[in-house]
Amino acid sequence: MTVLSDLKVPGPTAIPLTAPFWSAAEAGRLHIQNCRACGRHVFYPRPICPHCWADALVWGDVGGSAQLISFSTIWKPGHPGWRPVAPYVIGLAKLKEGPVMLSHILTNACTPQVGAALRFAPTRVGERVLPLFELIQETET
Repeated sequence: MTVLSDLKVPGPTAIPLTAPFWSAAEAGRLHIQNCRACGRHVFYPRPICPHCWADALVWGDVGGSAQLISFSTIWKPGHPGWRPVAPYVIGLAKLKEGPVMLSHILTNACTPQVGAALRFAPTRVGERVLPLFELIQETET
């Protein structure tokens, strides 16, 4: 059985704007932007708030609770490095704080359902720690 840390896949490209996000993920934290002007959280990283256009974004940790709002099971990966773990699930995780993140969803062999509760699960994939999410089992809630 291949584990995610054994994969040979390309990692994300960190640029100065996204470096705080990737550094926090490497440390096991979910770090996103929040607007000091309007109070809304923002993801993906950007230089100004997309809600109020203020140049007032600051970085901070968030809890990592989310809800699955859509997903797809990937049977034929676009990159050959992912083949050893196919099929796998990619989904949209709506954070409790509001933003939506596209992420790999760890399912523990369960069939995901739209509306399922998720939690942040920083996971080593190849040479990087990525901000994945995992399904919270009904018995855990």
